[in-house]
Amino acid sequence: MALQQISHLTDEMADCIDNCFEAAQACEWCADECIGQGEEMAECVRLCRDVADLTTEHARFMARNSNYSAALAEACAEACEECADECEQHDDEHCQVCADVLRDCAESCRTMMQKA
Repeated sequence: MALQQISHLTDEMADCIDNCFEAAQACEWCADECIGQGEEMAECVRLCRDVADLTTEHARFMARNSNYSAALAEACAEACEECADECEQHDDEHCQVCADVLRDCAESCRTMMQKA
């Protein structure tokens, strides 16, 4: 089913869902790459795994028009920013890509909250 067919979704919500799923994918990739790089990457792995779970959950809550979506949007935006800050400290391509995707997701979550 295309997101456009879900009647309760605004354009901002549809964009946020897309960005949340992209963030989850980037975080899963980043965490997987970081696991083998030693103990200094533990925080990156932990944050990426948290964000992957949180963004996926947030997208699901938006799709079902949950009353908790706005609260999750704020938590999601904050987690994305914290994880992006961590990823930006590392020179690895996967960390840099992840940070960029997470910044977009955080912005999308905040835009969705303002329009909701």
